[in-house]
Amino acid sequence: MCEMETDLAPAFDGSPTALRAADEVALPPRVTVRALRQPDDYPAMNRIANAARVAMGDPFTTTDAQMADYYDSADRFVPQRDVIVIEFDGHLSGYARIGIADDVGGLRVYEVVPILDPSADVETLYPPVLRILERHARAVAATDRAPDKVLQVYNGDSDAALERSAVSAGYAPVRHGYLMVRPHLDDLPDAPLPDGLEIRPVLPEDRRRIWDAANEAYQDMWGFTDPTEAEYERFLRDPVQSDASLWQVAWDGDEVAGQVRAYIDEEENARFGRLRGYCENISVRAPWRRRGLARALIAASFPALRGRGMTEAALGVDTENVSGALRLYESCGFRPISSSTLFRKPLD
Repeated sequence: MCEMETDLAPAFDGSPTALRAADEVALPPRVTVRALRQPDDYPAMNRIANAARVAMGDPFTTTDAQMADYYDSADRFVPQRDVIVIEFDGHLSGYARIGIADDVGGLRVYEVVPILDPSADVETLYPPVLRILERHARAVAATDRAPDKVLQVYNGDSDAALERSAVSAGYAPVRHGYLMVRPHLDDLPDAPLPDGLEIRPVLPEDRRRIWDAANEAYQDMWGFTDPTEAEYERFLRDPVQSDASLWQVAWDGDEVAGQVRAYIDEEENARFGRLRGYCENISVRAPWRRRGLARALIAASFPALRGRGMTEAALGVDTENVSGALRLYESCGFRPISSSTLFRKPLD
């Protein structure tokens, strides 16, 4: 696997900041931009992030503790350098940052992430915040050594105004995704585990091997970025993602053949008043592909989720995944309920 270069997010050394870039962009009346205040800003940031995701058709929910952990252990951006907070009449109305990652093909991606309160005038705020992040990304990129660099922004398709803003700023759609839901957890017929494989409970000492097996399987996935060690440690601390009690991991002897790391987000379910489990982190390593293993592991997740009181399952998919993931999930009873688009433009 490719190793993340150590200079992607160095300790802050007084180099160009997103706040400095904001001085070069005209802001709407009564809007101001300031630096991040850690940890005081985290609760308001988390409230806005959860609301913004819903507005984009994404129910993913984080707690204040998860928000704090993400920013306090950041390794793809420097909070003091790469984050700005947006205020309207002195009240926090959003925040924004850049993040830097190298995909397995060697492309350096500067992700621009504007997170704006949906109750604010998002259509007016979005373009100048996008310009601030772009200016800052260019200032940071001016000193890096990567030969190929792009700017990237993600939008849910439910907000046409934000899509128009991205396109008018020169971004082009490069990838599309669905959030898909299976509205029941009835057993899936014709999904046997391939001969010679077994699903067994996950032991604490298995976690690293399972994590590494998934990352190996994802090497041929479009845009995949090898996770850093900090991301693995954050994963281990996450109370939702690290709960292995619902994971379906297929073993061939002592080799991980494939996995579905199913989970239940109780905070999200309480927020939306539903009983949903997720069949996510689906991967099959190359030697075990084309044998129906992914289908079998998804099928094994349904009774496990049902046994914990869930009534539906969900997952996300890249609609252009060359492995045929979308067709597989449709055949398992999942149907799209929202869509999203990834936009890019050259960073010159």
